Amino acid sequence: MSSAPHKLKLNLLPDVLAVCRLAPGDAVPAWAAGQGLVSVTRTADELSIVAPRERVPDGVTAQRDFRALRVAGSLDFGAVGVLASLVGPLAAAGVSIFSISTYDTDYILVRQSDLDRAIAALKSAGHTVERT
Repeated sequence: MSSAPHKLKLNLLPDVLAVCRLAPGDAVPAWAAGQGLVSVTRTADELSIVAPRERVPDGVTAQRDFRALRVAGSLDFGAVGVLASLVGPLAAAGVSIFSISTYDTDYILVRQSDLDRAIAALKSAGHTVERT
């Protein structure tokens, strides 16, 4: 069993998510608004949007098969190694991730096809995963 510096409680969110890529100058589309996990990030190179899959129109460049695990509660900005305690066991299990951090917490997105393996790896590292 792998040792993790943090033993975290994670909540599996119910939505299947899409990770989308739009042009850097595009406006944030209306489908990016609404309930559920939505993340909008603009850089000089792209506009990336994570949103529930059912809201993303056909024709949008996207990977459409992600599930999100949310670190429960709020994290202290001074906390060190939180993401490492999650991505280490997932990397060891061969699970690719896409991470999102917010003011309060962190989210780890994994492909739906890797979900059971990801949950097993996180549990074996001492984390708790609850399906919501």
